[in-house]
Amino acid sequence: MKTVFAERGEKVRLGDIPCEPPKGMTKEKAAERLAALGKEMFELQDAMWGAKGNSVLVVLQGRDSAGKDGAIKHVAGFLNPRGVHVVSFAAPTTEEREHDFLWRVHRHAPRLGEFAIFNRSHYEDVLVVRVRGLATKSMWKERYGHIADFEELLAEHGTIVLKYFLHISKKEQKERLLEREKTPETAWKLNPNDWVERDYWDDYTEAYEDAISKTAAPHAPWIVVPANAKWYRNLVVAQSVVEALRQRRKSWKKKLDKMGRERRAELAAYRAKTS
Repeated sequence: MKTVFAERGEKVRLGDIPCEPPKGMTKEKAAERLAALGKEMFELQDAMWGAKGNSVLVVLQGRDSAGKDGAIKHVAGFLNPRGVHVVSFAAPTTEEREHDFLWRVHRHAPRLGEFAIFNRSHYEDVLVVRVRGLATKSMWKERYGHIADFEELLAEHGTIVLKYFLHISKKEQKERLLEREKTPETAWKLNPNDWVERDYWDDYTEAYEDAISKTAAPHAPWIVVPANAKWYRNLVVAQSVVEALRQRRKSWKKKLDKMGRERRAELAAYRAKTS
């Protein structure tokens, strides 16, 4: 499975990245692989929860109908809800506008041992704010550096930062928006503004390319996810999360083994005292 991991400074061209699954990948193969990854993800999360040495921040970005809610449902569904917090970022409230743009985001950063999943995020302040002229160019251009510094701070304190752009085609988006109108279960999501935003497709493409290029880093990678097929989207997100967690497995096990020895020694001392 080939996934595009962007590097900082490398100009990302979304038009060169496919929205469809690679040849040879089928829905059946993906489902089998996803089930195995889900089991492993749960086990890794449990180890992280016990070791309390890291946390995970998953940032989901994408155009309207790209599948952010679906990715949360099908990937976070493998996790123990005890240690998962999902936060959706809409237009800032009055209180949030009275603080710096990162204030409302930082307060939802995950505690050690936990997952935080952001449905949209601090990147809206260099996306919709830029495209719709809600801030001056000099202001939103400065925010790339603030965002990079913020994510570096989180990483320095043990947060595994994973950022996803769910990449769909304009044709696929149109089909999904029309499908919402026909389906009673999703009609509540209808928003005329989704169609208005399509008029800015090229502007958003440029904004996303700049945001990805300017803020990708080894400690906070951007993963561009081919998302026209929902089942492949879920697989890519799950696999990249598991791969990131696997890198810490040994350190978590070492800490948990040490904690286990200490707990057993405490229990033995207690029993010796009370026998």
